[in-house]
Amino acid sequence: MTTFKPGSVVFEHVRKDFGSFTAIPDLSLTIEPGTLVTLLGPSGCGKTTTLRMLAGLEHPTSGRILIGGKDVTMLPAHSRDVSMVFQSYALFPHMSALENVAYGLESSGLKGKEAKEKAEEGLAQVGLAGMGHRLPAELSGGQQQRVAVARALVLEPQVLLLDEPLSNLDARLRRRVRTEIRELQQRLGFTAVYVTHDQDEALAVSDTIVVMKDGHIAQSGAPRDLYEAPASSFIADFMGEANVVPCSVVSVEGGMALVRVGDLEHKVPSSGARPGSAQLAIRPGAVGVSERNGSGLAGKVLTSAYLGDHVEYEVETAAGTLFVTDHTVTTPLPSQTEVSINLRPRGIALIAA
Repeated sequence: MTTFKPGSVVFEHVRKDFGSFTAIPDLSLTIEPGTLVTLLGPSGCGKTTTLRMLAGLEHPTSGRILIGGKDVTMLPAHSRDVSMVFQSYALFPHMSALENVAYGLESSGLKGKEAKEKAEEGLAQVGLAGMGHRLPAELSGGQQQRVAVARALVLEPQVLLLDEPLSNLDARLRRRVRTEIRELQQRLGFTAVYVTHDQDEALAVSDTIVVMKDGHIAQSGAPRDLYEAPASSFIADFMGEANVVPCSVVSVEGGMALVRVGDLEHKVPSSGARPGSAQLAIRPGAVGVSERNGSGLAGKVLTSAYLGDHVEYEVETAAGTLFVTDHTVTTPLPSQTEVSINLRPRGIALIAA
């Protein structure tokens, strides 16, 4: 049975320059043992560079990296007690699934029979028992990904690194495999650092999400905290689509703020805001749309699209154009319909200006 001694990860004021370009200006981050932490952000934000420095494929310009309390800053990749699952899987096409999983074990000095037994156990852990004889070409994309995960896990690393592990799978398979990875991590208790640009993926698998922008940590926290209490308009829009509109904080009392958007008033958690100008992040599903009835915020439908289980609208209002998803209406409101906008209790977050 594969056993793990999950390690912590610490970045201490890590900087990474590529010539005159600074990819990571000053990164400090602590990852607790046995947790799955996702580095999330748009292309060029520094998440992959951060992962490569942790793996030993790049070295920091300055600062320190510790794994399990040990300074590994300048150690080569093979001396770090980490394993990596690559975006491309990187399986040997001429080797069977079992041989692929056993390869790293044999390279680390484990003898043939023992390596084979441990590789079979690794395949069983990821749900591929009895399939070790198959070549990669005889496996589905999801099965190949699981072979890559098994190959990494049988080495019993302190930290498992996953670099965009689902990007080569179709949408339905991505949902299934991300669930399998999360269940495996929770069952075995290893530390995992997971890189993705996909917000849904990050929300589904993570204990903690670290959102990066321009080499800095824009915000980190539990998935629900980032989604429901974004610290900036960037986080609000990146962690699931949001309409970010200007508002006025009328009053703050008991942790709740009364905010005004045009003629519409609404109460939301104050998030430390004070009376005055601010921004309101409004999720598309938090907007109620009805034919104009004299209440709420006045608007006009610009576009209307029926998508089976919901209708998508673009609505012009005094606060700007709002993107709306409505799961309650059975007949879409046509373009140019005069409407009233009201806000639902959830899906609204106040961002201090």
